[in-house]
Amino acid sequence: MEINITTTEDIKVVELIGDIDANTAPTVTEQVKPLVEPGSKILLDMTKVEYMSSAGLRTLLTIHRQAEAKQGNLVLVGLNEEVEDTMSVTGFLEHFKTTKDLEAGLAALK
Repeated sequence: MEINITTTEDIKVVELIGDIDANTAPTVTEQVKPLVEPGSKILLDMTKVEYMSSAGLRTLLTIHRQAEAKQGNLVLVGLNEEVEDTMSVTGFLEHFKTTKDLEAGLAALK
């Protein structure tokens, strides 16, 4: 798992590269959770995530709940069909705002 964090204006852009599973989900939590601050805007670029296990789903839901509790905004970008289907079937997708590409994600957070 590779995680690249950059800032565009006041938006934290987190590029996730690799699978999010039981082995890598703790790393995602460890690196993304500190970004959640009151009023924060976080874009998770998942364009290069090909697989996400239930551990990954729980990680995203935890981050989402923290952002919501702190009146922050979280947008997921670039879900592939498999990940989107998994999130849809499990009911997780309804908790998240998603966009197809980075530009739309940035626009959604402005």
